[in-house]
Amino acid sequence: MIIDTHLHLIDKSALRYPWLSSTPALDRDFLYGTYAQEARRAGIGAALHMEVDVEPADMEKETGEIKRLSEMPGSLLKGAIAAGRPENTDFPEYLERQQANPFVKGFRRVLHVVPDDVSEGAAFRENIKRLGGSRFTFDLCVLPHQIPKAIALADLAPDVRFILDHCGVPGIKEGQDHPWRGHMSEIARRPNVTAKISGVIAYADAESWDVETLRPYVEHTIGAFDWDRVVWGSDWPVCTLGGTLSTWVAATHALIAGCSLEERTKLLSGNARRIWGL
Repeated sequence: MIIDTHLHLIDKSALRYPWLSSTPALDRDFLYGTYAQEARRAGIGAALHMEVDVEPADMEKETGEIKRLSEMPGSLLKGAIAAGRPENTDFPEYLERQQANPFVKGFRRVLHVVPDDVSEGAAFRENIKRLGGSRFTFDLCVLPHQIPKAIALADLAPDVRFILDHCGVPGIKEGQDHPWRGHMSEIARRPNVTAKISGVIAYADAESWDVETLRPYVEHTIGAFDWDRVVWGSDWPVCTLGGTLSTWVAATHALIAGCSLEERTKLLSGNARRIWGL
């Protein structure tokens, strides 16, 4: 069974998504029923919902909507990585409310959509430290040149469990290797960082990529972090920019075909179970 640690659901009738208007390919509903049918056919048996950068006033409403979907009979949804704004002074109160909700497994603040100095602010850094020793993880979504910002956070809060999204968002379409490769090797030296092998087909040329296009990026990430610090995610529906959910699942199986059963199990489900208590 595969555990999808990075599922986005979009319901424009329920929530506001300011960024969608600038991304026409994703500017529509991507609902649970559509995902679940294909996910089950592809061997996905459980999923964590990843926040979708909704209007800040809708952040807790988004978590509530996903929790409601998780209560349907047979739902694949087992938890949520909720939106968070550690740069805000009211984050401690927000965090306290989420601590009372076991459905929330962690938080994310997308850092490549804000100025680089946001993660360097005193409030942001003090609030990240508040996650230390808790059940909560913090997802790092950065571009390759920003990975040093992620490294700084990992060093600042060594008892916080960080998850680096999308293999560090490599420039696969452009064939870019630098500075991504060196930065990935460096951040992997931090034992409190886990890498997410998620949706990288979105960064390849949709018309021409194949498994071998992806292999150098996926293999370098796994090689740097090793099998105990990698998890799998679909990044649906963002992955549809490069193919279908089923295509990404199939590509993943091809990429790890020569690995042991133990290694494949760690990536596809075992590490996720351990990290998030699934």
